[in-house]
Amino acid sequence: MPELRKDPVSNRWVIISTDRSKRPTDFLDHAVDKKKGGFCPFCNGSEEKTPSEIIAMRPSNTGKNQPGWEVRVVPNKFPVLRVEGELNRRGDGMYDMMEGVGAHEIIIETPEHDKSMADFSYEQVQKVLWTYKLRCLDLKNDLRFEYILLFRNYGDAAGATLEHPHSQLIATPIIPKRVLEELEGAKHHFEYKERCVFCDMIKQEMKDGQRIILENRYFVAFAPFAPRFPFETWILPKTHNTDFININEEQSFDMARILKDSLMKIKKALNDPPYNYIIHTAPLRKPEGVYTHWHMEIIPKLTKLAGFEWGSGFYINPTPPEEAAKYLREVEI
Repeated sequence: MPELRKDPVSNRWVIISTDRSKRPTDFLDHAVDKKKGGFCPFCNGSEEKTPSEIIAMRPSNTGKNQPGWEVRVVPNKFPVLRVEGELNRRGDGMYDMMEGVGAHEIIIETPEHDKSMADFSYEQVQKVLWTYKLRCLDLKNDLRFEYILLFRNYGDAAGATLEHPHSQLIATPIIPKRVLEELEGAKHHFEYKERCVFCDMIKQEMKDGQRIILENRYFVAFAPFAPRFPFETWILPKTHNTDFININEEQSFDMARILKDSLMKIKKALNDPPYNYIIHTAPLRKPEGVYTHWHMEIIPKLTKLAGFEWGSGFYINPTPPEEAAKYLREVEI
């Protein structure tokens, strides 16, 4: 029997369509194709083919825009938003607009072209996460920006245009609609119960246990109660923390471990599928950010949205999260 489940943060309803139920082995034809070949501007030795680096983790005996780096950040050559200019907010009758000001950066995660993040060492994943933090701290000083979105597209179906391991950062002059919806849901829960909705979620999940995938000292990974997509996985800090920028070095090592291990479980269970991950964090300046709890969402690209989803706002998920979590828990890494 299909089941409707409600997300406690966004109040979004999801249909868990057990009549269309799919087991993990039904998704095995979604593997990422890594055999494109050709020139790669992100590889070690091709530094002159990218815009000049913003920052890089590199040994002290190597120079800027030279080989030898470990993680490298460069401006996107084809940015969604441009860092130059003023916002120039204005209206035209009933329509509002502003200049497309923001920041769009590429985090090149490793010099090694053929690795996925699941294959990185824990130390390399930690360096990537720490680079995220450093960039957020720097961009927060620009008062034109209201939100920083960190995300990773892995595979063609997830929107990756280059196969070399990389993630992206976009700083926007407004708070995205979905972030506002999440903030409003978190604020409503806090005003009603005087508790963080995500902290309550963690307590519930750790008590039930059936949707837990992994945990360590500082973090927990689980399949959310109302997942939009098969094998959707969330990683949250166990103690309340509104902003990813607040992560300390010790916590970043635990985050690196649980992120790499979660991605490796997904890779092994589902034959290396395309995926997106997104870090949800507090806005840079909006006071409602105190109600949220930063977290990462990992979304394997195993299904497609069609007319019903676009027209209704419902998501249809053919795999119950309890089954997905059990399967991932049992994957040996």
